[in-house]
Amino acid sequence: MNNKKKILFLVTQSEFGGAQRFIYTLISGLTQKYMRVDAEYEFVVGAGPDGDDETGILSVLEKQGIKTVHLKNLRRSINPFFDILGLFKIKNLLKKEKPDILFLCSSKAGFLGSLAAATNPKSQTPNPKTIYRIGGWTFNDPWPKWKKKLYLWIEKISARWKDIIVNNVESDRKQAIKLGIKPRDKVITIYNGIGDLKFLSREEARKFLKLRNSDFVIGTIANDYPSKGLKYLKKAMENIDGRLVIIGKGNRFIPEAYKYLKAFDVFVLASVKEGFPWTILEAIKAKIPIVATCVGAVPEIIDECIEPGNVEELIKAIKSPKKFKFDKKFTLEIMVKKYEDLFSFN
Repeated sequence: MNNKKKILFLVTQSEFGGAQRFIYTLISGLTQKYMRVDAEYEFVVGAGPDGDDETGILSVLEKQGIKTVHLKNLRRSINPFFDILGLFKIKNLLKKEKPDILFLCSSKAGFLGSLAAATNPKSQTPNPKTIYRIGGWTFNDPWPKWKKKLYLWIEKISARWKDIIVNNVESDRKQAIKLGIKPRDKVITIYNGIGDLKFLSREEARKFLKLRNSDFVIGTIANDYPSKGLKYLKKAMENIDGRLVIIGKGNRFIPEAYKYLKAFDVFVLASVKEGFPWTILEAIKAKIPIVATCVGAVPEIIDECIEPGNVEELIKAIKSPKKFKFDKKFTLEIMVKKYEDLFSFN
């Protein structure tokens, strides 16, 4: 008799960002705990075509033997044609896989996935427990007002099709409650967590990045999105005697970029919007000075941050950065245990 729980993860993009990093980390954490993938859980991961290359989440998981599904019609931007096709693809996927848990990891996947589960006839597929893990509300992005209101409306409407909404930031959980985003069961917070990391030495990392030992290096790890605030960081660098290194899509992409953190004299997170930035935890583990804006979970991770979008504050902070201690509540073990508790049901 098969007592394994099947979990179907859906994420809008394949490109490795925060949501994809979460899926990879959670599956890895569960796999390591039980020593083999099929011990307690069976995983299926579906993602859209954006970033679907050898560095994307699907390719990475396929190499580890995880079943994946390429959802070619699942796109980040709103497009009625692709969205309708994507909805029916997800409905068919639910019928085929019959997951015990539908785990939704981004805004578009959250809407279409929960709608598909809510509207599929029970005679064709059992209704899975639907968990929506959001790494930062889309309506907090630097969009026009009409777009913010649209995404808020989408979240409020679709919340009724979800059992549990998981925020990785306590302030986002409180905002959801205040704005009336109400799932069938509850809204909770589970922080991101990381395990032990192996960094290259300062000399090895600088050699790989082609940096001189004499360089004063200000670095960040971020995809080139407006929410990452890179334009403010670049502006600040006009007044700082140092070299800026940006690792991420749209700049230079390096798998497992955290390994090279020790090459930096200062790590900077200049975002104007975040959920829970993994890079802050990695930089703390690397024991390098950090400058970060007060966005998302940052004030819940470190006790000193600066106003987003303020170039003058950014310049001042980069010239006098600080190191921070790692808090054990952000360990991989604790994160995995809390998600296992959500998965425990008869």
